[in-house]
Amino acid sequence: MIAGAGIGGLTAALALAAKGFRAVIIEKAEKLEEAGAGIQLSPNASRILIELGLEPLLAPHAIALDAVSMMSAPSGRELTRIPLGDAARFRYGAPYWIVHRADLQAALLAKVNDNPDIELRLGLQFDDVASHVKGVTVVQRKDMAREPETALALIGADGLWSSVRNHLFPDVRPSFSGRIAWRGIIEASQVPRDFREKRVQLWMGRNAHLVAYPISGGRRVNLVAIVEGEWNRPGWSEPGNAAEIKAYFDAPKWPVPARLMVAAVESWRRWALYSIKDGGVWTKDNENVALLGDAAHAMLPFMAQGAGMAIEDAAVIAHCLAQSPGDVAGAFARYAGQRRARVARVQRAARMTGQIYHLGGPFAAARDLGIRWIGGAQLLARQDWIYDQRLG
Repeated sequence: MIAGAGIGGLTAALALAAKGFRAVIIEKAEKLEEAGAGIQLSPNASRILIELGLEPLLAPHAIALDAVSMMSAPSGRELTRIPLGDAARFRYGAPYWIVHRADLQAALLAKVNDNPDIELRLGLQFDDVASHVKGVTVVQRKDMAREPETALALIGADGLWSSVRNHLFPDVRPSFSGRIAWRGIIEASQVPRDFREKRVQLWMGRNAHLVAYPISGGRRVNLVAIVEGEWNRPGWSEPGNAAEIKAYFDAPKWPVPARLMVAAVESWRRWALYSIKDGGVWTKDNENVALLGDAAHAMLPFMAQGAGMAIEDAAVIAHCLAQSPGDVAGAFARYAGQRRARVARVQRAARMTGQIYHLGGPFAAARDLGIRWIGGAQLLARQDWIYDQRLG
């Protein structure tokens, strides 16, 4: 059984079914809404999705990026361009895709619904779990009705505020990073031509940065603005005030192209950025319960690896279970052992990258000089440890 029908949960179900397991997904939402904005799928993640047969469903919607442009807010100039496109596919054996989150979810859902070994149950919330010699008993709840069900194992893929994690590790709480992500979408016809190119534009400025890239087959542009701020409200996502975010990107600190992009967004949503301790939390000894994705290791988005790590988790947990289906607790322990160090390294890299993006003054000048000196090809090579990961 899998708690949560997000990207990690749906991918885990497909990976498990491919290994001969039957998977039941329980999801508290009554309907899987097509929500969210753009998402980057680097080759370590797209490779797994392709192996699961998703390329025909994703190809009409995904954009294979040509490059990432590193832009300096103080100067308004491009510092370097990291090559992707055919070069990345040749180097890593898989594309670097940009896709709308709703399109990825729809593709995963279509594949899940076509698989007779996967059952998706909507409107059911995880309530409790108990391990025993036959596996686990998972208690599902709908309104006030509670229903127990026996399964081989439970995988918690229920996101940042995971109920399964709270059961396993009640003392572990996500920590607010002091950063807030503002996300908006613009029709491509409303922006200059160079913003419609198949590349990510990453603008770096003091205490803020801006990311723009095309989605939905190039018909729209996804914009993410990361700023520093306070968060004293319940929850972690809410509508954003356009005037407030424009104030972060005023002149003369930000060049005209960046300000035009921010001004073009009509409707914003803002997310408080939380993370879980480096290395994450995965499973407990002798428990047939494990976590994946944000439930295990929520991380800052500055390496664009949140979804990628969840997709990797799904592939590894299915592989470990297939190796020893009679020893689930042992399989989960191996899964945690294989994932912990890599995830911790990505979490640290994301945190450091965010700090570098937000430098100001002479530190920003030194950063910009260093980026120009290193060059795009070498910057790509520095990502080999992430993008070229091959999972057994």
